[in-house]
Amino acid sequence: MPHGLRAAGYRLTVSREYDAVVVGAGPNGLVAANHLVDRGWSVLVLEAQPDVGGAVASDRELHPDFVHDTFSAFYPLAAVSRALQGFGLEAHGLRWAHAPAVLGHPLPQGEWAMLHRDREVTAGLLDAQHPGDGEAWLALCADWDRIGDAVVGALLTPFPPVRPALAALPRLRSVGGLRFVRELLTPAADLGRHRFGGEAARILLAGNAGHADIPLTAPGSGLMALLLTMLGQTVGFPAPVGGAGMLAHALAGRLRLAGADLHCASEVTAIEVAGGRAVAVRTVTGERYAARHAVVADVSATSLYGRLLPADTLPRRTREAMRAFEMDPGTVKVDWALSGPVPWGSAPPYAPGTVHVADSVEDVAEALHQVGSRRIPAAPFLLAGQMTTTDPTRSPAGTESMWAYAHVPQHTARDAGDGTIRGVWDAADCERFADRMQARIERRAPGFGERVLARRVLGPRELEARDANLVGGGLNGGTAQLHQQLVFRPVPGLGRAETPVRGLYLGSAAAHPGGGVHGAPGTNAARAAVAHRRARFLVRR
Repeated sequence: MPHGLRAAGYRLTVSREYDAVVVGAGPNGLVAANHLVDRGWSVLVLEAQPDVGGAVASDRELHPDFVHDTFSAFYPLAAVSRALQGFGLEAHGLRWAHAPAVLGHPLPQGEWAMLHRDREVTAGLLDAQHPGDGEAWLALCADWDRIGDAVVGALLTPFPPVRPALAALPRLRSVGGLRFVRELLTPAADLGRHRFGGEAARILLAGNAGHADIPLTAPGSGLMALLLTMLGQTVGFPAPVGGAGMLAHALAGRLRLAGADLHCASEVTAIEVAGGRAVAVRTVTGERYAARHAVVADVSATSLYGRLLPADTLPRRTREAMRAFEMDPGTVKVDWALSGPVPWGSAPPYAPGTVHVADSVEDVAEALHQVGSRRIPAAPFLLAGQMTTTDPTRSPAGTESMWAYAHVPQHTARDAGDGTIRGVWDAADCERFADRMQARIERRAPGFGERVLARRVLGPRELEARDANLVGGGLNGGTAQLHQQLVFRPVPGLGRAETPVRGLYLGSAAAHPGGGVHGAPGTNAARAAVAHRRARFLVRR
């Protein structure tokens, strides 16, 4: 035992063995653990933070009367995730809330681009701004009705997605065949221009594409635009009643009820490997937990391959490939407790839960381009949430619990704005950038600042301190660009939950299919562990 642990009073103990040890109680770790315990496995989950949830958490830190989602807030992918939907989380306290409208984007002319859950309402609003766009919108929705579930299935299953692909083939002709495939590969900026004549529909697509770090002019951005826009149209952008943490607590409650063990404030510092196989984990307090069949790591790729595993257990090609691993951009998130609703200069036709702030499609593209070229954006593209509008339990009647975030470079070359932000993301940098973000909102909502009761700024450092998987403030476990997706995630040749170490499975957003609260990486890891266990059993027989 290291002398420091003994001196601190810790005693190295060997706990009882578990069939599986899950490292990390973020949504993917909790999904993996639930999947395994449902199959009769004994499961232990170890979480470094004081509470479960990872980037699915909420708190009253800013103001005692206001609930703020610390990280993520809206969960359209959870609404279509077979893994999450199959757990019956409503029986464990989860309830969903929807705003009157899914998404709004205030435009400089005073109009709003608006996504309503009723497609006819969305189409009518779009047609009023540009005749013909309403019909084009309904045609896009009809295409998605025919093939959307197959697209989602292909994205959320292990690569290659054989079953979803086979399900999609008979439907492909009905949506235009190769034309539709080409649209999925078309950059978002071009996709909107091909489908629609007006700005409103184009900016809805562009804004949703901006949730990922794919440039609007790059392949892959069109797929992201279609996916999130059509999910918003079909299932909405739901939020858990009472705060995002309610989703994590429902997963954890179900897990505990099924007999699994879950220890928080228990940071894993090493994964033991013997004979090329993961056999146990060790914690910072010196405890050792043995794993009979599997270790599932809901951790960042850099942590797994650079910290938890002994270097000599990894093939050289994996170590070399990890040197090229790219994180997605960092993030600055601002929370506000507001004394009243956001005073939008032009009232939206329906109150949206999610709000995007940018002047035009080109404005979104420029902000993303500046981040991609290592410049702090002069006019950041904002993704914002009006949470009391969505869920009235979040703050007192007549007030608003609001947040907004914007992406910033992982490594800054310069500030594309006034030059006052250095990119070191200390308190001064974060406050200056938050002022820049708030000024963007103020231009669309004069008097916004006068309604601020309290403000909290979480920069890249703070986000990573609260969830170690958010390396440098990256929200998606690594870039979503095509060169690090599918068989290239997290390194070329993998693309699945399996790792070079037998019995060890990567079940975080760093694995295929990447970020988003859908539980797919955790599900894929758990299913791989079960399949490998079954195969070993058959071999022994």
